[in-house]
Amino acid sequence: MDRRQFLITSSAAALLAACESLPDGGGYDVVVRGGTVFDGTGADGRVADVGLRGDRVAAVGDLSDASAALVVDAEGMAVAPGFINVLSWANESLLHDGRSQSDIRQGVTLEVMGEGDSMGPLSPAMKAEGVKRQGDIKYEIAWTTLGEYLAHLERRGVSTNVASFVGAATVRMHEVGFDNRKATPAQLSRMQDLVRAAMREGALGVGSSLIYAPGSFADTDELVALTAAAHEYGGTYISHIRSEADRFLEAIDELIEIGRRTGAGVQMYHMKPAGKANWHKSEAGLAKLNAARAAGIDVSANIYPYTAGATGLDAAMPLWVQEGGHDKWVARLKQPAIRRRVIREMRGKPVGWENLYQAAGGPQNVILIGFKNDKLKPLTGKTLAEVAQMRATSPEDTMIDLVIEDDSRVGTAYFVMTEENIRRNVAWPWTAVGSDAESLAPEGVFLKSNPHPRAYGAFARFFAKYVREEKVISLAEGVRRVTGLPAQQLRLKDRGRLAPGMMGDFVVFDPAKIQDHATFAKPHHYSTGVAHVFVNGVAVLRDGEHTGAKPGRFVRGPGAT
Repeated sequence: MDRRQFLITSSAAALLAACESLPDGGGYDVVVRGGTVFDGTGADGRVADVGLRGDRVAAVGDLSDASAALVVDAEGMAVAPGFINVLSWANESLLHDGRSQSDIRQGVTLEVMGEGDSMGPLSPAMKAEGVKRQGDIKYEIAWTTLGEYLAHLERRGVSTNVASFVGAATVRMHEVGFDNRKATPAQLSRMQDLVRAAMREGALGVGSSLIYAPGSFADTDELVALTAAAHEYGGTYISHIRSEADRFLEAIDELIEIGRRTGAGVQMYHMKPAGKANWHKSEAGLAKLNAARAAGIDVSANIYPYTAGATGLDAAMPLWVQEGGHDKWVARLKQPAIRRRVIREMRGKPVGWENLYQAAGGPQNVILIGFKNDKLKPLTGKTLAEVAQMRATSPEDTMIDLVIEDDSRVGTAYFVMTEENIRRNVAWPWTAVGSDAESLAPEGVFLKSNPHPRAYGAFARFFAKYVREEKVISLAEGVRRVTGLPAQQLRLKDRGRLAPGMMGDFVVFDPAKIQDHATFAKPHHYSTGVAHVFVNGVAVLRDGEHTGAKPGRFVRGPGAT
């Protein structure tokens, strides 16, 4: 469906909803009075009341004569469907603290996980490795499949809803391991069956992350096979594409090809040409996406609104040294001859892999934000240049030493993007928003590392900077990008819109005051401007404060049985 068709369909749906939203004479559990309702279709806001019964929206209209157990005054505020975080890494943070504070306080009501790796399906060896690789947050892996993990979160209690793609790298690790080799026909068949099982449990589709080992070892045919299996159940494909730097345009071609060969909807994670030498490719990339849409391929994208990304030091090292998994990677780095080769390749032109250190333009544009080793935690927040100077070692030697000493990939932020391209991507009608981060709180174990500020500010910054201040898109369109659009792309039928019969996920916020406050120097700061958040009809945020409620549910994808 192209944008014109979507708007026509949305307008018709809005008209129908308006006809259905007249008061029915009964009382409500909750009435939100006097706010400007943005329904998630991109339609202009209108002053209206919203009535809830149970976990669903019952009416939108003039409810001035209606009674309710709880009345919320929303005069002067925007009332919108709950925001959908299409790229969440709250997998572990929700196990530690189900309140999802940093996201709830920005209006997020659904966390969507599964970028390349997912929390299932797991083999016994994968479970053991998962426990071994845990950082500050410790937890028992009491599940095997992805569906069991999401149901486990629901039982424990979470404030946001949760959903996930099944990771392409996860099913590859399950059947092929960490080796750089083509899956055999039998292995690929079993991988497809794992995807089908995950889809029946409620996965949204297949997610890949193709710059990291072992996900990078999958060829296009393997990804097509996995996506086709998911598409049998209505699932889609979402990908951190194979290159965001020198082969950015070629990687977009692969994404589009997977959509063309399978018929599935395809989406690009955090679209960006990375590195100054590649910034000019933004317009050409969008032209490819527009041409694909015109040809009938349902392709879309998502972003986080910052010029720095965050990942690990593995994104600065060649893939061959990481083959076989973390322990083999570290063991190789300890060998002098291999170390010298790795440094040569880190300094040379990357061939067949992505070097985010080079894309950042130097060690001064790389910030170290997360360590496991308590002895290294004082380095948190320092640039690679500062740490290299402290140690009197080269930046490349420093990176290798830190990986060995921390026995981890080391959390790292790379400044690789330009504001001009972010604005251009925000303007594209098929761009949604994802934090690409955990959901945290400025307390306890979360203070042991510095997150990327997007963990506390991605959605607030999107509305404050690109909607209110720079006016790249309208407020109504901004709401659509974080509600109706992602719900459409994820094939969720009862979320993403504020209309009778839809789930009672909604947010009341002040468009004039919503603001992010987290920075790289001081990232543990909540955003402000969101007054109330309801999840499945239950108040989770009231007057800007968390109620402690955990009504979140496992939101199942289109193939769930």
